[in-house]
Amino acid sequence: MVKEEGTTTVRIHGRGGQGAVTTAQLLAIAAFFDGKYAQAFPFFGVERQGSPSTSFVRISDKPIVIREQIYEPDYAIIFDPSLIKLVDASKGVKKTVIVNTSEKIKKGFSQDVTSKAIKIFGKPIINTLILGTFAAFTGVVKLDSLLKAIEQKFAGKPELIEKNKKAVKEAYEEAKRKR
Repeated sequence: MVKEEGTTTVRIHGRGGQGAVTTAQLLAIAAFFDGKYAQAFPFFGVERQGSPSTSFVRISDKPIVIREQIYEPDYAIIFDPSLIKLVDASKGVKKTVIVNTSEKIKKGFSQDVTSKAIKIFGKPIINTLILGTFAAFTGVVKLDSLLKAIEQKFAGKPELIEKNKKAVKEAYEEAKRKR
């Protein structure tokens, strides 16, 4: 368990089909737009819809050479609060846990992004919303960089780009107000 100096680490916990892998990719792309080096990769146990999944992100001012899972991240993003106990999703977190829930949590920041996702997308697609929350709470990446990452990731799908940009902005503004 090596941590490179000056590297920010993020572990993302979701369930298969919730978008944890896409969340990690978008966060890494946003970090790149912020002028940083970034690495994003998933870890799957049983690969099926609804089963727990984990993705990891490293962000640094220097090239990243380490290639292993992140056991003691600076931050954890948790899509489903049941994962906190089910897979001990907050284990080893050094700074803050960001959880998609309306409930108060002990170590971190909570924000219900599922209801907002249903309003915007018509279904509980929360990945860009949780990234907006994460960016506002931590300052690890800039909002403008997240918006550029969405444009890049969803290139050629203008309706998807606009909905996701709206989602990120709304979650970001709500988190800023709550913080």
